[in-house]
Amino acid sequence: MKTKATHSDVLTVLARADAARIKSFAETLITPLGEIDVLQSRTGLVMLPMRDTAGGATFHLGEVLVSEAHVTRDGIDGYGMRRGRDLEAAMAMALVDLARACGIETARCEAFCADEAIRQAQADRDTLRCVQATRVDMETF
Repeated sequence: MKTKATHSDVLTVLARADAARIKSFAETLITPLGEIDVLQSRTGLVMLPMRDTAGGATFHLGEVLVSEAHVTRDGIDGYGMRRGRDLEAAMAMALVDLARACGIETARCEAFCADEAIRQAQADRDTLRCVQATRVDMETF
């Protein structure tokens, strides 16, 4: 993760973070955060947009089940949305987002996000290596 990650960058990393790790980390933030209000904790369906690589047109591939959480503390919001039916992981994401926004345990939150970004980048590289190994050059076939 970049040194100065944007809010969007952080949410992207948290949305893909390992569920067990983010839940465990968020547990450590509950006491420092103090009293919070849960505005929303639900599952739902969202449309999955895709881009046609040939024509560049955007279309909707279908619906994806997501879990969503929205929390607040002193007028500051935390938000989480993750694929699947795991409300605890979505709530954990929202708590990490809220802690960062409130300036609580900031260094620990940044370290967690940076570690997750490194793990995700490695997993992405591994996936791309597997995909590359299956490519066929039709000119030599």
